[in-house]
Amino acid sequence: MNKSSAAAMPQPIIMTDIMDMAAQADRLDWQPFRDGVELFQIYGVMGADGPSACLLRFQPGAKVPRHAHTGYEHIIVLAGDQTDDRGTYKAGTVLISPPGTDHAIVSDDGCIVLAIYQAPVSFAGLGAAASPAQG
Repeated sequence: MNKSSAAAMPQPIIMTDIMDMAAQADRLDWQPFRDGVELFQIYGVMGADGPSACLLRFQPGAKVPRHAHTGYEHIIVLAGDQTDDRGTYKAGTVLISPPGTDHAIVSDDGCIVLAIYQAPVSFAGLGAAASPAQG
């Protein structure tokens, strides 16, 4: 294999000490996602076809409206807590929502979560995939 072929090979994404990342969140390049919610994209593009992963930072009282999962969604709460229709999830919780499920999210006190999506989510009544431009 020559050097140019090696350069084109996908590389693993390694995030050491993800909990420390949440503790030092102000060092990340956060982008607007929704009112009171910012995202730091890890791979893929939020709302585009295909898998993606990001960190989401909720300010106290921030909400994400009801949305349906078109693929698996994995949420790991890194700091704070968030609440959906089924309960409140504190730091250290892993929440896996399979395709066909839906929920709305609020974080009363603020939180940071790692969100891993198999496919985009669809917002109820909008019929469109999630996108940072939607408010």
